[in-house]
Amino acid sequence: MSNITYKQATQELEAILKAIENDDVDVDELTQKVQRSSELIKLCKQKLRTAEDAISQVFRDINCEDPGTQQ
Repeated sequence: MSNITYKQATQELEAILKAIENDDVDVDELTQKVQRSSELIKLCKQKLRTAEDAISQVFRDINCEDPGTQQ
């Protein structure tokens, strides 16, 4: 699942949500959909944290941090 992009993950989450809202998911599928949603949410959180860390590093590298936080 690590090959999936953030955009693909959010699109799949939206599709799952729409299916559940429209009652297109029967009880037998519901558990599977909820588990898949959980995996996708974890993946999205991980990708967001990675992006945040990378952006923070760029700002540190170019010394654009808030002057109050520099020593």
